Amino acid sequence: MASELSVIVPVLDEAARIGRALRALAATPGVDEVIVVDGGSADRTVEIARSFPGVRVLDALRGRGPQMNAGARAASGAVLLFLHADVTLPADAAAHVAAALADPGVVGGAFRTWTVADGGGWPLGPLLHLADLRSRLTRLPYGDQALFVRREAFWRAGGLPAQPLMEDVELARRLRRLGRLVTVPASVRVSGRRFAHNPLRAALALRLLPVLYRLGVAPERLARLYGNPR
Repeated sequence: MASELSVIVPVLDEAARIGRALRALAATPGVDEVIVVDGGSADRTVEIARSFPGVRVLDALRGRGPQMNAGARAASGAVLLFLHADVTLPADAAAHVAAALADPGVVGGAFRTWTVADGGGWPLGPLLHLADLRSRLTRLPYGDQALFVRREAFWRAGGLPAQPLMEDVELARRLRRLGRLVTVPASVRVSGRRFAHNPLRAALALRLLPVLYRLGVAPERLARLYGNPR
């Protein structure tokens, strides 16, 4: 019997986080399959992931698009959930996914975010929650919102596009042509590491990149201008 919910985790040099992420998934009811897709890590990410019983570890070309597509091809679940290594699902995540997809007109959805400072040590920690407003207002979910989608709809939409930035927003655009996307009334915990490391760059990536992309600026050009916002 096919698994109902497959969680796909694209990783690159996440040795410091992948163990914690996989332990959290193992304790999450309703997660039937976990697939970690590595994009060429130079640290112990793959070794740590392979130490978890039942977790499938795959290799793919570097980039969230190629890695997530590779995980989707290998998944057996009727529903795919894409999870970043620095994002933690709520304990009742599977129930929220099931409730959202009980409506046949819904092709997928995402969670709200709750951004936290790692270790609670960033003095401007409360400002991190400004980023969470976007997850409550946007109609196009971002990758850090734990996007979930019916597998057949994912492939009807063409999977993740092969572009260096905004691949999650582009997928959401395509999915909305097929049906409704919903934001469930629950939050994932997101690491604020990128904001703490470089607040100005993170703010630019959060605010300007989506606007420029909607205005038609090519993702390749955005990548050259801003570098990797992750």
